[in-house]
Amino acid sequence: MGIPFRVVQTGHAEERYPEGMSGGEIASYLAVHKADAYPGELGPAQILLTADTLVWQDGKELAKPGNRDDAIAMLKLLSGRSHEVFTGVCLKAPARMHSFYALTEVRFSSLETEEIQYYVDQYRPFDKAGSYGIQEWIGHIAVEGIVGSYFNVMGLPVQKVYHELKSFIKAQFI
Repeated sequence: MGIPFRVVQTGHAEERYPEGMSGGEIASYLAVHKADAYPGELGPAQILLTADTLVWQDGKELAKPGNRDDAIAMLKLLSGRSHEVFTGVCLKAPARMHSFYALTEVRFSSLETEEIQYYVDQYRPFDKAGSYGIQEWIGHIAVEGIVGSYFNVMGLPVQKVYHELKSFIKAQFI
């Protein structure tokens, strides 16, 4: 986006949320929770950006898999079906905070068990919500279509972040 930035550690924030929340609410809640865990102080011209992405299907979250079997089971659930990907983003400055989320619908073609096992064994998607990275092999062979931002599925809805950041900065100087 042409914006100078640096990566910082925000501190430990458990990825837990209150019961009764759904997709976008969860993603936004977790992004704010991560911002609140930042141990440092922000300078007057600094903005902290935190984000959290989750895969949502059949009214429940498909989190990061705990192991190979979990990853295979999740991908079998996604096979031949559509699911939603939510990324919550929090912008935090010394005097204010703003959170929002983006939604993308992803449609997977039907996958054979061997294809799922190959992907899990070769790409080890254990750090990815829903057990997949759209930018990896499985995205090339399984994603039939998306409605929404491709970059949201990768973990940061860049276009939406740009416009929200622009509004956030303007509001600070009004």
